[in-house]
Amino acid sequence: MDVLSRLLALAPVSGRLEVRCHFGAPWRIEEPPARDGEVPYHVLLRGEAVVESAGAPPQPLRAGDVVLFARGCAHVLRDASGLKPKPARQTESEIVRIARNEGRGDAADILCGRFLLPASSRRLLRSLLPDRLVVHSQPASAPDDALDGSRLARLVSLMREEATEEGPGSATLVNHLSAALFALALRFAGTAEDAAAGLLALGRHPRLQPAVLAMFDAPQRPWTLPDLAALCHLSRATLVRQFQETVGQSPAEVLAEIRMAFAARALVEGNLPVADIGESVGYFSDAAFQRAFKQRMGLSPARWRATYRGAAPGDSGEAPGGNEKTWDGPVVPRETMEHK
Repeated sequence: MDVLSRLLALAPVSGRLEVRCHFGAPWRIEEPPARDGEVPYHVLLRGEAVVESAGAPPQPLRAGDVVLFARGCAHVLRDASGLKPKPARQTESEIVRIARNEGRGDAADILCGRFLLPASSRRLLRSLLPDRLVVHSQPASAPDDALDGSRLARLVSLMREEATEEGPGSATLVNHLSAALFALALRFAGTAEDAAAGLLALGRHPRLQPAVLAMFDAPQRPWTLPDLAALCHLSRATLVRQFQETVGQSPAEVLAEIRMAFAARALVEGNLPVADIGESVGYFSDAAFQRAFKQRMGLSPARWRATYRGAAPGDSGEAPGGNEKTWDGPVVPRETMEHK
């Protein structure tokens, strides 16, 4: 198995499609910070858009682009006109909410949803992904309505069809497709020429993959820099330098994140004593494991088990927060929405 397959096996992600937007310029979607464990995403099906978020310059989007926010930061999607957006109105279909405005300008169709991360692997995923990730499913030369050129583009087209046609089982199917979107988006991002630093960038640096695969395969081993460097046929100094340049972390930091993800999952899925779980991921001192786990995960192993056992993916262990999108106009409360 490759690194991405190992990561997705350790961190199974589910998806939820929430809103289908049909806008004419000028329009604007403003989304507040997401709850812990949620990764908002948007798929631009037709037209053009601009995405804005703190710490990064505005970035234009074209039809077929997918943008996701690994740390759930507040963000804005808008048209490029700079004009005051037209008010949007939401209605409810059998599958998703539908947002429309009365803008007469260039049309844009957008799918909005969120990926739900299991608590055990949130730190690992977020430590290895950029804050904002834009994935292009279509070459720049493709026309706006040509969404059939790649696997990712075909998946996006299928999501659009299911969300629009609403056939039997579409409500469930579109969420399964949403989860598949996460995996394919990561694959495309990892093989792109401008792949951001992180585990995804290993797709373009196969020389380092043996070391990361070994960490996933045997997190309990007392890996040393010479061990990992030998697997990659590199010197220790070169291994550390290339990890920093490619992944943005040292080999030791990556190993620690992988170990904590395995341990956190074992705590909520099994009944082994905490000390045994620590030993299974390479900590032969219970006290050392307890310290390392609390330092990285924010809770003691026992508290983690009590908080997250049986929790649904994306559950933060807190009461639901208010993360409704703002549409720069009157928004119809969900309980009073019109049916399509």
